[in-house]
Amino acid sequence: MTAKPGDRVKVITTDEIKEGILMPNEETDSVVIKLDNGYNIGIDKKKVKEIKLIEKYKEKDAHSKKHTKKDSKKPTIAILHTGGTIASKVDYRTGGVIARFTPEEILEMFPELNDTANITSRLISNMFSEDIRFKHYTLMCKAITEEVKKGVDGIILTHGTDTLAYTSAALSFALENLNIPVILVGSQRSSDRGSSDAAVNLICAARFIAKTDFVGVAICMHESTSDNNCLIMPPCKTRKLHTSRRDAFKIVNDKAIARINYETGKIEIINNNYDKKSNNKLSVKDKFEEKVGLLKVHPNMFPEQFEFFKNYKGLIIEGTGLGQAPVGTPNELAKIHKKNLETIKKIIKNECIVVMTSQCVFGSVQMHVYSDAIDLVNAGVIPGKDMLTETAFIKLAWLLGNYKKDEVKTLITKNLRGEINERLMKDEFLD
Repeated sequence: MTAKPGDRVKVITTDEIKEGILMPNEETDSVVIKLDNGYNIGIDKKKVKEIKLIEKYKEKDAHSKKHTKKDSKKPTIAILHTGGTIASKVDYRTGGVIARFTPEEILEMFPELNDTANITSRLISNMFSEDIRFKHYTLMCKAITEEVKKGVDGIILTHGTDTLAYTSAALSFALENLNIPVILVGSQRSSDRGSSDAAVNLICAARFIAKTDFVGVAICMHESTSDNNCLIMPPCKTRKLHTSRRDAFKIVNDKAIARINYETGKIEIINNNYDKKSNNKLSVKDKFEEKVGLLKVHPNMFPEQFEFFKNYKGLIIEGTGLGQAPVGTPNELAKIHKKNLETIKKIIKNECIVVMTSQCVFGSVQMHVYSDAIDLVNAGVIPGKDMLTETAFIKLAWLLGNYKKDEVKTLITKNLRGEINERLMKDEFLD
């Protein structure tokens, strides 16, 4: 009998014997199988002597799902999906990654969740995180509010990693007096790979929700490249700093809320200064001003680059060092910088609120040291203190969507959700 994709096979070559799941492959001249450790390998067809069928693929009956009974002794956690790889698995018939959203399918993928909580699950959207717009934050807030009204004990929001930090900040500002934990969880490696971090991140988030009195928004991701620990990270002080490592997310100018050991289940509280359960009633302010921009400073800038934002309501300038931009004219070659300053003054006069952050990630802007920065402050640029550029962008859009302009100018420099740290410690930097 001829083996087909999805069947378990033994591939006998001139050099070795490999066993696994036969995967579809029309792109290369190789036989591709998935090993038991989760990795795919390609075997040159010229070396293949025989493909021996071990077991035919059996598709599960979609109507024969076992419904998990609710355990009154366990908390209820709602898993809301916005996309990303964390709730996906390989379809061994097609070789493609498919999304799983029902509680039964989630528990099939991550059975350890059933030891921790009663799980409910639903889809908000299924998209790459770079395609998220402000209106999607409103959808998330609506779904979270609905789950709060149902009386769930906590929420896990699965999310693509690339803009996860933007969303964590947005939800942190929009959901005032949140009285349950909302933990954003992503996955750097897709769940069809042996090195996937999906299960560990998800299970650690569930354990943290179930076993602590934390309320509010936070992020749960790997602490290191190993699978030992996950960290619960502050929503407005966390940034993705690596494209592919499992420990890509790092905390900036702050420290973790907690550490969860995946193997033992032990939870270590690192920073006890977090909101705890109370009788506060959730207030949702989910409007975000659309016309807010972000401009990164670099050498050889022109006034037109600043002028583009003349009709915007807000602008974040990610400046150099302590908060500089090219507005000085030290010599004839830099005389155009005078026009840069004039343009910034013009857009501020045109009712655009301009805030300065730093490209340096760690540390704080200090705009009373160098003359260029002093000129910017005198022009009306607001120092963003130690806010991450992404957080400042989200905060300014949120403030402009919910408050009057004079209030925005005051609140942008106030610490509302832990986004500003007035006292930076020497050890708050990457090791």
